[in-house]
Amino acid sequence: MVNDQMVNEFMYYVQKTIEISAAHNLSLSYESKCENLHGHNWIIVVYCRAKELNRDGMVTDFTHIKRVVKDTFDHKYINEVLDVNPSAENIARWICDHVENCYKVSVQESEGNVAIYERD
Repeated sequence: MVNDQMVNEFMYYVQKTIEISAAHNLSLSYESKCENLHGHNWIIVVYCRAKELNRDGMVTDFTHIKRVVKDTFDHKYINEVLDVNPSAENIARWICDHVENCYKVSVQESEGNVAIYERD
C-alpha cells in the first residue's frame, strides 16, 4: 500500500479569483463574430500549490497573483499583450506560466464559457 502523503506530494494550495475587463478579437479558421473586436468581464481563477511554504509562510502571495493578472490584462486589448491568438485557453496558459507555483487556471469569458489550463 502506498503512503497517502507520497501520492499527494503537495500539501499547500491557494486559489485566487479575479475579475477583469478586457477586449480581444480572435483569428479563426472559420467565420465567426468573435473575429470582430469585442470585450468581456472575465472571471479568472488561479490555483497555486507548494510542498513547503515560502519564508513569508505562503504558497504565493495573493497580491502577487492579482498584480500579474490585473497589470497584464485589465482594461487592455489582449491582442497587444499576447503573441498568440488570445483565446481563453491561451490566456489561461499564459497566466499559469507567469504566476509562481501556479498549476491551474480557469478563464471564464462569459456565462457558461470557461477554459481551463492545468499542468501535469
